[in-house]
Amino acid sequence: MNDSPLAIGIDYGTLSGRVLILDLRSAEELACVEVPYAHGVIERSLPGQELPLGPEWALQHPADYVEVLTRGIPRALSEAQADPARVIGIGVDFTCCTVLPAGADGTPLCLSERWRAHPHAWPKLWKHHAAQDQADRLTEVARTREEAFLARYGGRISSEWYFPKLLQIYEEDRAVYDAAEVFIEATDWIVWQLTGVQSRCACSASYKAFHSPQHGLPPDAYFEAVAAGFSGARSRLGDSFSQLGERAGGLRRELAELTGLTPSIAVATGNVDSFVSVPGAGVQREGSFVTVVGTSICDMIVNRREVLLPGVTGVVRDGILPGFYGYEAGQPAVGDMLGWWVDDILGAGGGAAPGHARLQRDAGALRPGASGLVAIDWWNGNRSVLADQSLSGSIVGLTLSSTAPEIYRALLESIAFGNRKIIDNFDAHGLTVERIVACGGIAEKSPLLMQLFADVSGRPVDVPASTQIPARGAAMFGAVAAGLPAGGFATITDAVAVLAPPLARSYLPDAAAADVYARIYTVYEALHDTLGRAHPQWLRTLRAERRAAAAAGP
Repeated sequence: MNDSPLAIGIDYGTLSGRVLILDLRSAEELACVEVPYAHGVIERSLPGQELPLGPEWALQHPADYVEVLTRGIPRALSEAQADPARVIGIGVDFTCCTVLPAGADGTPLCLSERWRAHPHAWPKLWKHHAAQDQADRLTEVARTREEAFLARYGGRISSEWYFPKLLQIYEEDRAVYDAAEVFIEATDWIVWQLTGVQSRCACSASYKAFHSPQHGLPPDAYFEAVAAGFSGARSRLGDSFSQLGERAGGLRRELAELTGLTPSIAVATGNVDSFVSVPGAGVQREGSFVTVVGTSICDMIVNRREVLLPGVTGVVRDGILPGFYGYEAGQPAVGDMLGWWVDDILGAGGGAAPGHARLQRDAGALRPGASGLVAIDWWNGNRSVLADQSLSGSIVGLTLSSTAPEIYRALLESIAFGNRKIIDNFDAHGLTVERIVACGGIAEKSPLLMQLFADVSGRPVDVPASTQIPARGAAMFGAVAAGLPAGGFATITDAVAVLAPPLARSYLPDAAAADVYARIYTVYEALHDTLGRAHPQWLRTLRAERRAAAAAGP
């Protein structure tokens, strides 16, 4: 009879949550259950409301988060045929920065009758980009005041982060801002629901909310200079943070009964979906570029040195792995961009549009450079290295003979070009990248994109053998929170040594293809610098006109 301890990893993505059961001795994934969010991403109007949301809004429903626990955990345990008593720890990761306004007891404002018709009362998903004006102002004031913290974030603040989202609420719906006693990361909120204890993760606070373990938060005077009275936003974040792998608490009795687990289980401090993928993929040294490829891409490297380089979205000591500085970058439109082409454009006519599988096949049959196209991957703005969410995508070289598979391939190539731009930025500042470790849904489903990564970057690409790398990484942290006495691990380093997944596939650069892409990349770089650096106002003007038209109504 197998009595080895188990850990549960729960990975909250953009459209669904995944619950994984990990055997802590065999390193086997016994089950993984996906629970789609019933409300998906709320982009057009609030549930039950007809008033349209503005452009670039992206909200979610907190009830969907809870359903992942109450439906997903029992189903996963059933599929694994596992005795719940063997589970010693739970780890959670979440998209970030996803921010939820709540009362002092953790009840989301949007669930109350008084506030449910207020868009700002709902959780703002990571890709909510409607706070770009606020992000620009936060950046400009930081530059003017020569705030030292800005260098840790590549010199620019993203609309995806904590304080731009709070500032938008402060300026556009002060009643909601004043009513919310807590503004909390979704990863911390779900841990609160699991344990009944509010525990803020130092990781998300450091990468997305300007907090430094060494220097704390920027001063009140900075926030006051951004907007009169906004200095109070510092207190909304709190000043006590838990480290990765810490035990946040035991399982709340009500949830224990709903899930079939025991209340004594250790629940780890919340984590970020991309960052847990580093140990989840088995990476624990310098030289590996971990890229999580899904709706968007998050890229991480670790290094013993701190380099305050431009074009990253955060540099934090111990932020990803203990003993290292963790660096984050990424691309905010990947699966979203491909879905736009397949569903919104090709499928808009209502006919038999080709799906992803057919387009992958047809695009894969094309030779490098055969489309005559180059695309810029800014459909959701640029996260790295320009850090400008006001930019937008483009396809150059279109003719009347351009086909759907050619455009699809150009979009895939644009992802690989953006990936190389980020790697080149690290290399240029002395942070060497030897290989790419790719995980996530698209890494598993698109051998074509993985080969493009290798051909365009000139580096080998390794894909680990795991169905859900983030959930696996979250389970590892759950085992660390449980600790050695319960059958877990003392450190995440120890956990990786036992639980690192084997490789599923490796891709090596093709010399002939690499030569072609080296030439096309020069075109991509020229367009990147022209549209993103020399003349960003061109794309910003178009976005401003779109917003003005939306505000004017039909």
